[in-house]
Amino acid sequence: MHKNTRSYAVLAKPAGARCNLACRYCFYLEKNKLLKVSVDQMPSAVLESYTRQYVEIHGDVEIQFPWQGGEPMLCGLDFFREVVRLQQRYGRGRRISNTFQTNGILLDDAWSAFFAKHGFLVGLSIDGPQKTHDFCRIDRAGQPTFERVMAAMAMLKEHEVPFNTLTVIHRGNAAHGLEIYRFLKEHGGAFMQFIPLVERETDAEKDQPALDWAAPPFYGYPTRPRRVSPLSVTPDAFADFYIRVFDEWVRKDVGRVFVQFFDAALGNVLGAPSGVCCYSAVCGHAAALEVNGDLYACDHYVYPEYRLGNIMETPMQQLLNSRMQRDFGEAKQFSLPACCQTCDVLPLCNGGCPKNRFGISAGGKSGLNYLCAGYQQIFRHMQPVLQRMAALIRTGMPASAIMTQPH
Repeated sequence: MHKNTRSYAVLAKPAGARCNLACRYCFYLEKNKLLKVSVDQMPSAVLESYTRQYVEIHGDVEIQFPWQGGEPMLCGLDFFREVVRLQQRYGRGRRISNTFQTNGILLDDAWSAFFAKHGFLVGLSIDGPQKTHDFCRIDRAGQPTFERVMAAMAMLKEHEVPFNTLTVIHRGNAAHGLEIYRFLKEHGGAFMQFIPLVERETDAEKDQPALDWAAPPFYGYPTRPRRVSPLSVTPDAFADFYIRVFDEWVRKDVGRVFVQFFDAALGNVLGAPSGVCCYSAVCGHAAALEVNGDLYACDHYVYPEYRLGNIMETPMQQLLNSRMQRDFGEAKQFSLPACCQTCDVLPLCNGGCPKNRFGISAGGKSGLNYLCAGYQQIFRHMQPVLQRMAALIRTGMPASAIMTQPH
């Protein structure tokens, strides 16, 4: 059965892996060495073809273009003026929106005015207060970036640009969950996304030369043992981070602060789409478009073996509906170890992100998520409250009514 291509997102990387930062945990900086792409900015022909095809596969539904990197601002403002022009040309009156993930370093009045005029939703990368942010997020000269990111945030507010924050949970900040949450609530607005850092180091004798991070496993297949990187969050610290934040959120902030992870979990309890691919039963709905038009199965699987093809040679719809991409997405559900299939939190985690499924289960089968023990702690802690929130929603009450109930 073919998936409906209207549900697809294609994460476009118009500057490829180019970035003006050198964050200590970044998994994408080394893609230039791996892919050996001959251009460092999306050519006009690729941009136009991508825009036209992306509009076509979405039919009459609202179309959202996600722009990521690297750092997409390195393409310059004129590039994105052309983006808007092409969207207007091919959209022919359809509703089109844009999301734009940035480190904020290059943000100025001109960029902010452009985002405000054209309704861009900006994702600003910030790892909490200065101490936790500057621990990893440094520029290419090794200098801290916190003050520049805060200046960017102030500029977004001044121009009334809608934005959310993206924070990486790693070994250096995982113990400061409440501090980070309160800081973001005070300064960063109401919409937060947290991403756990899980990377494995390469083996110089067995892996691609000059690469820092090992390629992710492919669902359930045995993978060579690799050491988890020193900055990767531990399952217990990951659980502690979310449990502390959840307990405060559910007492004070439901309906006022929106944490993507909590929204996804509540959606799964309600039987609605979680909205986050790693907590959905199947994946493969968020492909990644590199600077030269190459389309990959997923942002975390931008490796030659997961290249679907090039949109300048094969229609995007054909690539997204290919057997290779369908198998990639469906394997998430069908390759779970037996212990996952009988686990009480499976409806909430759905095995987590496939790139982290390199552990071995108690039964000796590959494919257990590295964060499994953390997910079990988090979801077992959250589940009773989420069930009560879901019951409120089903009776027509707002989820925020949970704050008036005893905990």
